[in-house]
Amino acid sequence: MENVIILGTGCAGLTAAIYAARANLEPLVIEGSQPGGQLTTTSEVENFPGFPEGIDGFLLMDNLRKQAKRFGARFESDVIESVDFSGPVKKLKGAKNYEAKTVIVATGARPRLLDIPGEKEMYGGKGVTTCATCDGAFYRGMDVVVVGGGDSATEEALFLTRFASKVYLLHRRDELRASKIMADRAIEHEKIDIQWSTIPEEVLADDQGMMRAVRVQDAKTGQTREIEAKGFFIAIGHIPNTAFLGGALKTDDEGYLVSDHESGVHTGIEGVYVAGDCADHVYRQAITAAGMGCRASIEAERWLAEHEGLFAATATA
Repeated sequence: MENVIILGTGCAGLTAAIYAARANLEPLVIEGSQPGGQLTTTSEVENFPGFPEGIDGFLLMDNLRKQAKRFGARFESDVIESVDFSGPVKKLKGAKNYEAKTVIVATGARPRLLDIPGEKEMYGGKGVTTCATCDGAFYRGMDVVVVGGGDSATEEALFLTRFASKVYLLHRRDELRASKIMADRAIEHEKIDIQWSTIPEEVLADDQGMMRAVRVQDAKTGQTREIEAKGFFIAIGHIPNTAFLGGALKTDDEGYLVSDHESGVHTGIEGVYVAGDCADHVYRQAITAAGMGCRASIEAERWLAEHEGLFAATATA
């Protein structure tokens, strides 16, 4: 039985692993389907403290992983499919079965899709993507479309100006939801053409099955038209990776894990904690995820120290 099992290897999970490992808890980290989390697909992180010139997202996550391993964290390549948190021993099932005294859920979130015709058909190499930093370089000298109005969408649009000849930013409202600095950058950029009150209806393919345009509707007039472009980048938010829990932990209406404790990481089940984007739909930053991972690990350590006798009794029984 493990002292601590950590689910996820984003900023939250790896920070939790560093703290747990330094406390000699020898944590087991289950890497999940995207080792390193979303930051591995980010070319440059400018707002993580300690890096005045910024740092490559993949490199940042690799550094965190190496730091955790240095102190004794262990990593397992697996995806947990179900859990049983009903007893003192926490049980998890993936390709293997696991048991733990405490669990930290830091499984992050995944991009939300539009569910419009053509989206799935041209997803992955045919024009539709959710990651500008992954695929932007494939669209050098081409016109592309970004959908969304928040920080993610404006960041994607700005990044794509490095490659694309023009970036159409589609937003269903007449004002961006992004932070002022990001909104101003997008509005003022000569390569970004913001299409206000515009709703994407369908991604259109050419004879080879590659994207050629997107059909859009004016939210005010209802009129439709086509915007010719080769790339379609979706940046409309995320879905927390919590479905595998099967209702074992409390969530809000959107599926984000919730805590009613002042620490923000307690789940209401003894010995089970949450951290990162699977429990945060307000800030969703690398540094806030890391902070939650730190808190979750410290809370798990304290709980273990206070409940040593519980597992001694379980082992004896």
